[in-house]
Amino acid sequence: MSSSTQLSIKPRLTVLASLLILLANGGTSNAVAAPKFATTSEKHQTAGKALDKTQAKTSAKNSAPFHWKNATVYFLLTDRFNNADKKNDLAYGRRADAAPLRGYMGGDLKGVTEKIKEGYFDALGVNALWITPPVEQIHAGTDEGTGKSYGFHGYWARDFTKVDANLGSEADFKTLVETAHRHGIRVLLDVVMNHTGPVTETDAVWPNDWVRTTPQCDYKNADGAIKCTLVKNLPDFLTESDQAVELPSFLIEKWKNEGRLQKEQAELDDFFKRTGYPRAPRYYLMKWHTDWVRKYGIDGFRVDTVKHVEAKVWKELKDNASAAFEDWKRQHPQKVLSKDAFFMTAEAYNYDIEHGLQFHMDGGDRINYYANGFDSMINFGLKFAAQRDYETVFARYDQLLQGELKPYSVLNYISSHDDDKPYDPARKHAFEAANKLLLAPGAAQIYYGDETARSLIQAQAQGDAVLRSFMNWDQLHSNAPLPEQAGISYRDVLHHWQLLGRFRQAHPAIGMGRHRMLSQQPYVFERDWQSDSGQDYVIVALDLIKPSAGAKHQIPAGQFKDGQVVRDAYSGARSVVRQGKIEFDGRLSVLLLSAE
Repeated sequence: MSSSTQLSIKPRLTVLASLLILLANGGTSNAVAAPKFATTSEKHQTAGKALDKTQAKTSAKNSAPFHWKNATVYFLLTDRFNNADKKNDLAYGRRADAAPLRGYMGGDLKGVTEKIKEGYFDALGVNALWITPPVEQIHAGTDEGTGKSYGFHGYWARDFTKVDANLGSEADFKTLVETAHRHGIRVLLDVVMNHTGPVTETDAVWPNDWVRTTPQCDYKNADGAIKCTLVKNLPDFLTESDQAVELPSFLIEKWKNEGRLQKEQAELDDFFKRTGYPRAPRYYLMKWHTDWVRKYGIDGFRVDTVKHVEAKVWKELKDNASAAFEDWKRQHPQKVLSKDAFFMTAEAYNYDIEHGLQFHMDGGDRINYYANGFDSMINFGLKFAAQRDYETVFARYDQLLQGELKPYSVLNYISSHDDDKPYDPARKHAFEAANKLLLAPGAAQIYYGDETARSLIQAQAQGDAVLRSFMNWDQLHSNAPLPEQAGISYRDVLHHWQLLGRFRQAHPAIGMGRHRMLSQQPYVFERDWQSDSGQDYVIVALDLIKPSAGAKHQIPAGQFKDGQVVRDAYSGARSVVRQGKIEFDGRLSVLLLSAE
């Protein structure tokens, strides 16, 4: 029987068995509790609440030391996550006239903060939030061939210096970052330096010394991906230019009307005087993006469309962002989470961990983005690798990350906002997906709804809109069964992700340690992390097959010694190592083991 088949049958039994075993052990486990839910439809936004206020306040200081190489990053589209303020649902004269899933749907910064305060991310083991660009978008909608669309996703900027009113205010953004930091959660800001938003009847094109509007990218060579527009009507910043340019007239007029023209001009004058940069387009953009770091203490950037900009630009951005981060830390010593340097991860479309240090650029060129400011690359490969068995994936990723990639890392994912080939779009293997994402070597990116089986099949929508439905809080609240998966509910899926996520957060060995298989059948592996800053060791067993009635699982003890007490984070059960073996209740199909 395949692992996928086993997992489709066993997960609900495993969750129930875990709770029964927890009770049998006197309830001494500190595994994450099953989520609490509202009981009325008016309270559906609290669905998924898994920690009470006391737990939420203490979760950050109870967690293991943070490492970007073992980070669990939660990626959300702010507009599609949680609506906590209906007054800002349509700003700037925008209308509810978009094609399906292509308009604003009400999610906002306050909604994200609300979920942080509830402990939703703590329960999931999340220690970094990646939010889509909060900057002001073009005001009108446009049709790129899939129906009228608005800039709800954040990638169609009009003004890089201001929060889009549909999402909230600067005060809301500040509160979000500060709340996340109080929970020990870092914040990654999505950065776009490749293009502006589309031109519309109300959104002017930037001057021709700022952008190009032709040709469209043909991808025949590196320049065919850089010195071109991604699609028609998406002006491309002239990031290669060192020519001094003046502010666009529409920005001058806008800032004048908002009463901040002199302030913005003075800050630009100071930036260019301090850095000595020419007033070229890319340096304006760097100033505007790094202001978010200097003002709010953003911990890192997720950089969009990396391969469409000259590699040297990213090194310049990293240097400026790092300086801004250190400035913020000096000015806010009581708010600093750690001594970590500023972090950057790259979205170079189709980078695969198999590329190692050298991204395979269009036309055959190779580019080392790690040598140009990036600490991490987003790994587009796991969604394909996840079709293979656990050991094939884990052993290969261990080999690569412990080899030439050892100074760096990758950010793995199984689904995302613009990848039309997600793993398991119908969410028929949600438990296996969690195992492969959260237990794979490297950092993990949870795309909002991975953990709640939010379907990526939306018949009413076209293109990337199918990946961007609103977060399925209602399904989580009602605890409905998954389609065609009787006996498995949305809460069961979330609970499994929570248990794995918290185990991952507590154990840097998962993402950073050396991997070794201890047993093929049952499948058991160990991860061992040793460094100057600490050490960690865990054993994980997956797809355990229930033995004969009353029998127990016996698995190899690895480096655990005879007489040592070992605890299972999935069920809360404990066992003493005897003769190199560990015994656990036969009803369990997952074991997450560490020393007591």
